[in-house]
Amino acid sequence: MGHLLQSPLHMSALTLSKRLALLTLLLHRHTRTKPFCSKMSATSSTSLTHSISLPSQLGQPVQVVASPGLSDFEFRCAIESSLFRQWLKNIESESGILASGELTLTQVLIQGVDMFGKRVGFLKFKADVIDKGTGKKVPGIVFARGPAVAVLILLESEGMTYGVLTEQVRVPTGKLVLELPAGMLDDDKGDFVGTAVREVEEEIGIHLNLEDMVDLTALLDPSTGFKVFPSPGGCDEEIGLFLYKGHVDKNIITQIQGKETGLRKHGELIKVRVVPYEKLWRMTPDAKALMAVALYEMAKKEGLLPQKS
Repeated sequence: MGHLLQSPLHMSALTLSKRLALLTLLLHRHTRTKPFCSKMSATSSTSLTHSISLPSQLGQPVQVVASPGLSDFEFRCAIESSLFRQWLKNIESESGILASGELTLTQVLIQGVDMFGKRVGFLKFKADVIDKGTGKKVPGIVFARGPAVAVLILLESEGMTYGVLTEQVRVPTGKLVLELPAGMLDDDKGDFVGTAVREVEEEIGIHLNLEDMVDLTALLDPSTGFKVFPSPGGCDEEIGLFLYKGHVDKNIITQIQGKETGLRKHGELIKVRVVPYEKLWRMTPDAKALMAVALYEMAKKEGLLPQKS
């Protein structure tokens, strides 16, 4: 057959019926190879793998695998991202899940990557963590979004204390939510205080003095890592909670009430809501706000808050 294809003179001598027969044969063979090509394509899309050696389980490399449809670029971004590297660091830490030797990590399936410009903003993966005692898997679906900050802003005016909240469109809940001004850390530097100030200025539109920020989570026991986890059953997000207290004229309260702020070009639809502090804990479903109020009240009760000179 190869000879016939390579020889135009021979081909020209074929009768029309032979040409048709040859064409039919070639088409038949091409059609039979289609499933094999398709299978190879599907296989190649799932064959993106990366092997990781962890100090806590030497000789037991962890296979990181890409879900079907995940591109090579997305896969590489995922395994090189600060989100994934920090997660590996956490499970290997002194208080990490692998520290006792009772659990082992065998595989990680990268399921989804959301890019924020050139960096990985959100990462979804499934980790196969095995209980050595039973051989059963521990629930290991992870939505990684990294560290964030939130600020409890208390403004005193004419003998009243007000809390500043933001009303935001939160598509995952399907609702408008009253919550503390908050934001994600955009880099690996861990500048929680600087990020907190920037987020407040963007979302509220008022200037805060960096030196007046009080880290409420720094008052926690060192075993907590000085952060809070709002949803540790499915998300790695750790939050630093800060307090800012200031005195303002009543006209400032009036000016910022209902003010539309945020970076609209980035999809932020935000309105400022100022509420009496004594009522704040009953007016918001936001876990960040309720945790910040609890930390503030306990710290105040135990005399742990810094006193202004």
